[in-house]
Amino acid sequence: MTDPNLVPLIRRAREASTHAYIPYSGYRVGALLRAADGTLFAGCNVENAAYPATICAERTALVKAVSEGYRTFDLLIVYTPNGGSPCGICRQMLYEFAPDLRVLLVDDREAIVYDGALTDLLPRGFGPASLPDNRSQGEDGARTVDTVDSTKKRRGNGRR
Repeated sequence: MTDPNLVPLIRRAREASTHAYIPYSGYRVGALLRAADGTLFAGCNVENAAYPATICAERTALVKAVSEGYRTFDLLIVYTPNGGSPCGICRQMLYEFAPDLRVLLVDDREAIVYDGALTDLLPRGFGPASLPDNRSQGEDGARTVDTVDSTKKRRGNGRR
């Protein structure tokens, strides 16, 4: 039995799918991403004749949230007619911000076909902690890298 508190959220994910632009696949996807403070971001898939330019519903919701300053998330609901799972690119993008994200996959009956952690969908995921120790991260997510001035390296630390 579905938690009654999730029903309106599931319906919002399904509603988001009605905005999908899908002239090529006909595969309608809607996503609802909840920020840690409860703010909701909906997304749909948007296809393009140049297939790699297509963006999935999950990334649409994530990019909307990040572009508004949100960085922490606790729930993602993905609606597809058959309860399909996020693609690898979406899993990777979500992992960057919320490796412990709860993911619900729902189908046309609004039945939950999967309720689990993103880490189960992307085991041993690559994230910020996977990068070398010589990188640091600011509050805005920008990374800095310690570099060696190439002219000094070629000239023996600047000595001639």
